[in-house]
Amino acid sequence: MYGNSTEVESSQTDIHPQLTRIVAKHLRTPYLRPIAAHTASEYARVRERIIEAMHSGVPIVLDSCCGTGESSYRLAELHQGSFVIGFDRSLHRLSKTAHHSGGETVLLLRGAAEDVWRLLALDGICINTHYLLYPNPSPKPHHLLRRWHAHPVFPTLLRISTRIELRTNWRIYAEEFAAALRIANRTAYVHTYNPTSYLSPFESKYHASGHTLWRVVTE
Repeated sequence: MYGNSTEVESSQTDIHPQLTRIVAKHLRTPYLRPIAAHTASEYARVRERIIEAMHSGVPIVLDSCCGTGESSYRLAELHQGSFVIGFDRSLHRLSKTAHHSGGETVLLLRGAAEDVWRLLALDGICINTHYLLYPNPSPKPHHLLRRWHAHPVFPTLLRISTRIELRTNWRIYAEEFAAALRIANRTAYVHTYNPTSYLSPFESKYHASGHTLWRVVTE
């Protein structure tokens, strides 16, 4: 993929000063917004397959906001023997998924993250490895609450996830995500990386564009 992507631009130059207050509030306050009916219906369609995978002891990998689903199939290759769930809110993006072999180990569904995560939590689903690959950085300071680590659903994300891996091309997003994990008493490791293969089209594009890529991991 050609490198024609611009760097993230923001007037914010460090971790947002309100991050600690906001994360602490979300950790003690339940997220009560109703789950969207269309996401609940889509999840119900695949629910038994997910529960069966968990009960059979198969490691579950979650690819949140997976776009076309290309990354989900790459994760299935990386995590041999696992069951990969990829979801995205856009049916248009999911409809672009190319045909792949080994589709029995990959499940794609349409849904919003804040609803899919809560549905998984209600069923007690434990995600062995949860990937957040290049989420929308929402770089304007007043859009902090749009970032997953400052969203009211953040505690649910933590509840369902054993290991979390975030990848981003914006340093501040990586540092804020790690800070939010630590506020929640989770370990967090932040570092830059230089991939030799790519999990997602965005990763390929940003790397080809010369962006510094950041990786956050919590166990």
